Amino acid sequence: MTATTDRPGVQPHAATVEGVVARLDAATRPLDPPLAAVDLPSLEANLADLVRRAGGTPIRVASKSVRSRAVLERALGSGLTESGGFRGIMAYALREAIWLVRAGARDVLMGYPTVDRAALAEVAADPTLRDSITLMVDSVDHLDALAAAGVRGARLCLDVDASLRIGPLHLGVRRSPLRTPEDAATLARVAVTRGFAVVGVMFYEAQIAGLPDSSAAVRLVKKASAAELSTRRGTVVDAVAAVSGRLEIVNSGGTGSLEISSADPVVTEVTAGSGLFVPTLFDKYRAFTPRPAMFFALAAVRRPTPKIATLFSGGYIASGPAGASRVPTPVWPAGLTLLRNEGAGEVQTPVTGLAASALRIGDRVWFRHAKAGELCERFTDVHLVDADGAVTTVPTYRGEGRCFG
Repeated sequence: MTATTDRPGVQPHAATVEGVVARLDAATRPLDPPLAAVDLPSLEANLADLVRRAGGTPIRVASKSVRSRAVLERALGSGLTESGGFRGIMAYALREAIWLVRAGARDVLMGYPTVDRAALAEVAADPTLRDSITLMVDSVDHLDALAAAGVRGARLCLDVDASLRIGPLHLGVRRSPLRTPEDAATLARVAVTRGFAVVGVMFYEAQIAGLPDSSAAVRLVKKASAAELSTRRGTVVDAVAAVSGRLEIVNSGGTGSLEISSADPVVTEVTAGSGLFVPTLFDKYRAFTPRPAMFFALAAVRRPTPKIATLFSGGYIASGPAGASRVPTPVWPAGLTLLRNEGAGEVQTPVTGLAASALRIGDRVWFRHAKAGELCERFTDVHLVDADGAVTTVPTYRGEGRCFG
C-alpha cells in the first residue's frame, strides 16, 4: 500500500523553541509542575515532515518513543491502525501489543523477541491477537519458546543484523545473530516446517538512523553502511521469500534514516517514533529540521545562593551510554545550565547561569528530554496544547496503569 502525504489542517511551522515554550507556559499556568506538555502544532508539523521524508512508503510508529495512546492516535487514527501515511505500530513488549490490540489496533509488529510465557499463552488462546500481532524472532530458541507456550501458526518476522562490519569493527547495535541470506533462509525454513507463517524481515540500521551527523567521519560511515545494506537486504529478502513466499513486511529505518531506507524498492515500510517529539538526541541530523514538540516543567523551590536556583525533581536520565548526552537540557528561560557536580537529581535539580539569579521561588524552568517516549514513564499525564493555547490532558501508558518494562 502506498502512503499518502496529506495531513489535513497542518500549517507551515517556523516557531522558535523559545516561542513554543512561552506559549506552553502560558497555557499550563493553572497547573502545578512537574508537568509534561506537547505543542500540537509542532507535533503535527513533525508528523507531516515524516510522511514527506518517507516519500510514499508507509511509516510504522515505534510506540516505545511515544508511550501515550492518545498521541499514537494522532498518527494512526482512533483505530490505532492506519491514517495519513502512517500504518501499524512497532511495539516493544508483548503485553503492550496485546493491550493495544484490545484497544483496536490491528497491525502490531513486535520490535523485539519475547519470552513472556503468560503473554504468549494469551496470544495462543486468542485468534484476534494471533492475526493482529507479528512476533519477532532471530533464532530457533525463539521458536522453541513459542512452541512451549502453545503458540501455533503465529505470524513471524525475522530480525536481521543491519550493522556495518569493517574487518574486526562492528558499527551498529548488537541485536540479531542473523546476518546472511543463508542465516535467514535457514531459520525461515525451520519456522515454516514447524507451522509458523514467516511474513516479514526487519533491518534496523542504528548506525544510520540513530547516529547524528556530527562529523564528516560519521557521515562517511553512514554512507558506506547504506550502500552495503542496500545490497545485502535484497539478497536476504529473496532468500527468505524463496522459503516462505512473498513477504508482507520488509521493515527498515528509523527517524534519522527515512529517506535512505524508503529509497530501497525492496523496503515495504519504515519505522519512526522519536520524530514525533524530537528529543535532544535528534538535534544534529542533516536530513531534517528538528521541531521539538515535547517539554517538561519544574518549579524552583530553593535559592541556595544568588546564582543558583534549585528545582523540584527532574532526574529523568535517558537510557544508553551514561554521559552528558543523556541528561535533560534546560531551555527556558534561556541561559540556564545544570551544575556539573550534581546534574539532574531524583528529587532536586539545581541550575545556574545568567537567568538563575532572576528565578524566584515558584517560578518554572522548562526542559527537553534526551530521548522521546521515556519521559512518559515519569508522568501519568501529558498536556496537549493547541495553536490557540487550549489544553487537552491525556494519559500516558503509566497514567493508564501500564508499565511494560
